[in-house]
This record gives sequence, structure tokens and C-alpha cells, in this order.
Amino acid sequence: MTDYLTQIGTLIRSARQHRGWTQQQLADVLNTSQSAVNRIERGHQNVSLEMLARIGEALDEPLVSIGAGPVHLRVTGPTTLSGSIEVKTSKNAGVALLCASLLNRGRTTLRRVARIEEVNRLLEVLDSIGVRTRWLNEDNDLEIVPPANLDLGGIDAEAARRTRSIIMFLGPLLHRSADFQLPYAGGCDLGTRTVEPHLSALRPFGLEVKATEGSYHAAVTADVAPTRPIVLTERGDTVTENALMAAALHDGVTVIRNASSNYMVQDLCFYLQELGVGVEGVGTTTLTVTGRPRIEVDVEYSPSEDPIEAMSLLAAAIVTDSEITICRVPIEFLEIELAVLEEMGFRYDRSEEYVAANGRTRLVDLTTRHSVLHAPLDKIHPMPFPGLNIDNLPFFAVIGAVATGKTMLHDWVYENRAIYLTELNKLGGRVTLLDPHRVMIDGPTHWSGAEVVCPPALRPAVVILLAMLASKGTSVLRSVYVINRGYEDLAERLNQLGARVETFRDLG
Repeated sequence: MTDYLTQIGTLIRSARQHRGWTQQQLADVLNTSQSAVNRIERGHQNVSLEMLARIGEALDEPLVSIGAGPVHLRVTGPTTLSGSIEVKTSKNAGVALLCASLLNRGRTTLRRVARIEEVNRLLEVLDSIGVRTRWLNEDNDLEIVPPANLDLGGIDAEAARRTRSIIMFLGPLLHRSADFQLPYAGGCDLGTRTVEPHLSALRPFGLEVKATEGSYHAAVTADVAPTRPIVLTERGDTVTENALMAAALHDGVTVIRNASSNYMVQDLCFYLQELGVGVEGVGTTTLTVTGRPRIEVDVEYSPSEDPIEAMSLLAAAIVTDSEITICRVPIEFLEIELAVLEEMGFRYDRSEEYVAANGRTRLVDLTTRHSVLHAPLDKIHPMPFPGLNIDNLPFFAVIGAVATGKTMLHDWVYENRAIYLTELNKLGGRVTLLDPHRVMIDGPTHWSGAEVVCPPALRPAVVILLAMLASKGTSVLRSVYVINRGYEDLAERLNQLGARVETFRDLG
């Protein structure tokens, strides 16, 4: 019974924080006391079904139906989208900045943070180690206030295991504790993605990690510091971010070579500069970091817009042959994708550039036009920035499906992600898996509605949803938690453009 009450309390706390309310605000609506809400959220008070229903109604969350299982989407098509939509801030920058806030003993305020499940899990982890976090307003501004001493022994293992981002706690925490544990990382099922590049990047700072019994056991040798440039064995985004965060609290100069220069890394660099850390070479593959032994400043930072969400919206327009305006597109991180689309016959208008709220990232507004697409002459493959983004590659599966001819995608980074793209065949696609890394898409496609279980990988799951927008009749996409990990209210936002996507749960 106690575990049951604790689960209910955690659910209510998460829903309240998602709404941006304090315990007192919820208590006022329920005509009860703040202490009563506190007891409920800690699992120390019985809750009737009637009270659960009242809380769910107040927070606009269907708490009573939580036992009814996962959330599904019902899509009625085909759809023609219209109107305009703003790109939200970057999911990947948001999670990196949440991890980086552990470097700062002062208050960090992040503007317009994406309220997604990945962020919610990280907030649960931060809360469990003593960090105070609260949503400030409906604009999704988030305040983060760390304690004097982190309670690493109290870490929420369940929340940590539901996010791969937990690996990025290693960089900031190695300066805060000589010995700590982190639960194994979870997240998307994309095949075996080793953590060894992270460990080799952090060993020069004295970190050694052993993986046993479902946890990373980290031990830090004091007074160990890089004696030469750190050369990353892979130009990974999170690996670069971990090395940057370790360097930020190192009292000296650290040079990181073969660094990622991708969008979320740039946002992290800009945030570190706000903290007073010297970072030179932003946007290049060599970063020179002049760290500080202690960081205690009150800062505000606005992460830039998400190029992957922008690509998602572009793909939605293309697959439904719709004319929409996508505002606040971070153009620097979509130029290769747009160049490939232009080669395929895509037509669009583009505004003059303007600057994002972080004062650095270049934005434009894109208006899609009716286009007749043909397959590209060459295969489409990702490369580290400034190449085509690995997370944008799956969208070319659904784009290739509406183009005339054969389009080959080569997903050389992940084993077995390409296989999920063959789920498009259930909707009428002609996608052939050539090997674990390559698919051939034969277009154009006559889409028809079907029921599909959501793949365990984020971008392929969204690709299937986008194909359903163009499919004749009714489609059902089951168990969409993975989409909610990376997108905030995607179904609702597509509906604002004219889509007909309904969220539902199974009864009983």
C-alpha cells in the first residue's frame, strides 16, 4: 500500500510541476492545506478516487486512468496543414543545460525550456539529490537552485534509468564527490551505444568508472588533471558536453580536440561563458576551456530553437503537401538538409535572418510551397556537424516515400535503427531493409491507415506519425511515451495546423 501511495504522490507531484504550480496553489484549488498536499505527494496520506479525480481535473492530467495503461494516438487523414507555428527550444540543449546547472552553486534560470518527458525525468533526478527546481510561468521558464551539498545517495534510480542523459552527470559530479554511483542509462533502444568514449574523455580528470549491478560506480583521484589536449575518440555530442563540463570546474586550461560543434554543444558553451568559464573555438572542433575552481553566480540563459523539431515540421508539411510557415528555424543547423531537399525538388520561401534569444544563434522563418519531389541521385547519410544531422536522417524516409524514384538512407551510426523505418510499410510504404544500416525507399506512396505499435526509437516513431497524417482513413499509433520523451505536445501542435490527432487510453 505504501508503494502504491508513493507512486500516486510522485505522479501528482510531476503533474503539478508540469503545470508550473506550487503546492500552495494546488491546495488553494482543492480547498485544502499545503501540508496536506505535501503529505499526499510524499505518499504519507490515503487518497480517495474522488480526491484523485479532483486533483486530476485541477492539473488537467487524467490521474485516475493511470492504471489503464499507455497513451495512444488516433489519426484521421489525409490531412492538409495550414497556418504558422514556432519551433520550440532544443530538447538536447535543455537536457545538457540541466546537467550543467550542477556546476553552478548559484541560481540558474533557463528560459522556454521544452517540457518533455526527458526533462521531467531529469528534474526528478535533480530533485532527489536536493536540487530545488520550479517552473516559473506558462512560458516554461525554469529555476534551478542547488543545495550546499548534493545528496547523491538519494538519487531517484527509476527516473535515472529512464533517461540516457544521466551519463552527463559524470562531468559535473566528478568535481563534487570523490565516490558516487549513477544508475545505468536508458532512453532510446538504438542498439549497443558504448559509454567508453565518455570514460576516456573524463579519465584525464581522474575519473574511473566500473559498471556493476546496474550502476556506474565512479571514483575520482584527487589532483589529477589533463597534461595534454584531450582527443575524443568519437565526435559525439554528449561526449563533448561531458568533457566541457569536467573542464569547466578544472582550475586550468583544457584543450578538447575532435569536439562536436553541434547546436546543443554550442548552447552549452554559451551557458558556460555566462558562468564565467572561458570557452574559445565555439562552432569548431577544437575547444579551449579556461575553467574556474568554484562557480557561484546567478545566471539566466535562453537555449536556442530545436533544429530537429524544425525538420519534423518540415517533413510534416512535405508528406502532406501543405503550405505552412515554420518560424524561428535555426538555419545554421538545417542548411545541409535544405540543400538535399532542394535537390529533390522542394520549394520554399525563406525570411531574412534574425538572432535567437541567446544573442548568437541565427534564425529564419520558412514557408513551405507545393512541391513535386523526386529521389536524390545519391544516398542520404548523416555526418557530424556541419553535415546532415543524424537525428534528421529518419525524416528522409517519409520524405523519400512521397518522392518519385528510389531513395537510399545509410544510417551508419546506429545498429538497428533503420529497421524501424520498415514500419512505414504497414501504411502502404515500400521500404526495404538492405542491412542493419541501410534502407531503400521506393516512391511515391499511396498511404492508407493502419494500426502500428510505436517503435522504441524517438525519430522513427515520429516518422510513422507523420506518415499517418497523409494516410487515408483512421490510423492508430500505440504507446507513444517515446515521442513524449522528445517532443512537447506534438499531437496538439499538429492539430493547431489542421491535423486530426486524438490522444486516448484503452479502457479497462
